Amino acid sequence: MVQELQKNYDVGRVIVVANKGLNTGNNIAYNKAIGNGYVMSLSIRGANSEMKEYVLKEDGYTYNKDKTYKRKSRFYPREITITKKDKNGKVIKTKTTVDEKQVIFWSADYAKRAKMERQPAIEKAKDLIGNVQKYNQKNCVGASKYVKHLVFDKKTGEIIEAKSQLSLDLDKIAEEEKYDGYYAIVTSEMDKTDDEIIDIYRGLWRIEETFKVTKSELESRPVYVSRQEHIEAHFLTCFIALVLSRVLQHKLDKKYSVGKILESLQQCCCFNIQENIYQFIYYDAILKDIGSVTNIDFSVKNRNLQNIKNILGSTKKK
Repeated sequence: MVQELQKNYDVGRVIVVANKGLNTGNNIAYNKAIGNGYVMSLSIRGANSEMKEYVLKEDGYTYNKDKTYKRKSRFYPREITITKKDKNGKVIKTKTTVDEKQVIFWSADYAKRAKMERQPAIEKAKDLIGNVQKYNQKNCVGASKYVKHLVFDKKTGEIIEAKSQLSLDLDKIAEEEKYDGYYAIVTSEMDKTDDEIIDIYRGLWRIEETFKVTKSELESRPVYVSRQEHIEAHFLTCFIALVLSRVLQHKLDKKYSVGKILESLQQCCCFNIQENIYQFIYYDAILKDIGSVTNIDFSVKNRNLQNIKNILGSTKKK
């Protein structure tokens, strides 16, 4: 796909930005072989002991003023595994070393979020220990790893009564907590600063947010049309709406999320109270800020039809 993109659009060298799911030896080796680069997250919990030790060691970290964020980086030769198949279909694994820059950062907000996201699984694990009959391999996903001596029947998925009494794996929880809030990013782009690398990776989060906005706020899915031209028209409308939303968000200095902007705009409606007079029933701080960049006064409660048409006409000219 990357090579097709480069060929069809003549984009030159590509830097692939991806999460840890695509951070495989094969992908990294392939990108380097065709002259492209990468910025990818790396699983710290799944890393080797040397990497874990480097992450947790305080040496080299610089903090912000309120000590809620820190980061450090290094140039490091990392060993990766490349898998291939021979003529007989047998998988062959080889190891090679890639020179890369590793950027580590920690955020207090991320640490709180990680702890909060883990807590429901821990509570479920506690319930499992006290109510084994309620659970099986399918309905205790996420919680089973925090229970010691838990054994499942390989055929049925039912819990087998263990010889040892089930208990909460406090060591497992403590080990996971050590890495709460930490992120590791590895990259081939040695000449870029730590801030540049982190900002490039955060671009991935913005793309994921865009998918979320498109699917939820703009309701691109499900598609209720079946003809090809209607499907294309539907998605074109969604993408144009997305572009306009992003432009408006940019003009507002990214003060609000796209979701909040769309929510306010959707509530900015009116109804006819008497002949040729329409009353607008909603106004908030977001509409006030939108009005300041579009020269539309959303605070006006009553407008006549001609006034509304004039406003719509002025936006088309822009």
